[in-house]
Amino acid sequence: TEVTDLAKLCAPFPPDRVSWRVGSTTGDKQKGMALAYVDARDVMERFDAVCGLGGWQCRYVPIGTKTCCEISVKVGDEWVTKADGAGDTDFEGDKGAFSDAFKRAAVKWGVGRYLYDVEAPWVQIEPMGKSFKIKESEYARLRALLSKGQAAHPAQTAPSAKPPTAAKLTIGQWGAERKAEIDLLRNPKAFNTWWQTHDDKLRQLQDSH
Repeated sequence: TEVTDLAKLCAPFPPDRVSWRVGSTTGDKQKGMALAYVDARDVMERFDAVCGLGGWQCRYVPIGTKTCCEISVKVGDEWVTKADGAGDTDFEGDKGAFSDAFKRAAVKWGVGRYLYDVEAPWVQIEPMGKSFKIKESEYARLRALLSKGQAAHPAQTAPSAKPPTAAKLTIGQWGAERKAEIDLLRNPKAFNTWWQTHDDKLRQLQDSH
């Protein structure tokens, strides 16, 4: 039986396939945290390319108000499953929950995991409907940060390996580094938004200890 090279799941994505969204914002709504992410379709294509069309599968399981996604990969003659979940998002409700749960489960296989170590800087933002978008003038700096993050993560990083910083940081140390961000939070809604934005990183730190 042919053995799939699962390490290829961890390979960085081409820069043009990585997008940025606005996370937490300052009180005056002039700046926001830039967060790197990949689209669920690109994640699906990564599994297709590495595992083959019949070499992986996923299913969604409702757990209370959350959606759990189980991604199974055929390793030799056996199916191995890794899972994670998410709640409804503010923007797309159930659809957002399915997409987020899928991408979180994919991270367990190493897909896009390196993006957790890409810096999330404060950038200039502007209104876009009821939300915000990053100003075009900021993208040159963001692309440079992305290139730096990719260089630190070779394509052959093992899927089960912990990101370098996660193994060294404690939750307390990570929180102390973000004291300036926390000090900007003026109300419970802003804190909840910040917490949801960093939920993946907090999970990652908890898993590493």
